[in-house]
Amino acid sequence: MLHTLPHCASSVDFPALLRLLKEGDALLLLQDGVTVAIEGNRFLESLRDAPITVYALKKDIDARGLGGQISDSVVRVDYTDFVRLTVKYANQMAW
Repeated sequence: MLHTLPHCASSVDFPALLRLLKEGDALLLLQDGVTVAIEGNRFLESLRDAPITVYALKKDIDARGLGGQISDSVVRVDYTDFVRLTVKYANQMAW
């Protein structure tokens, strides 16, 4: 399943998101959700042991001036990659 997070993690039920993550899922951070990808962010730390891949939309990272603060554990993607993720994961959950 592809989970998309366009909001700050504190604006959603993040514990529920963590509970619903399954092995092989992906989490795409976009809009204000890219703040989760900042190195040392407590929400990012809680994702470290999850069996998923965390992606962040590069345009949104750049728009917020966060380029140098993003964790190396997060995969930066462009819009083409975003489309590929939506094709790869038939099921999606927007938070």
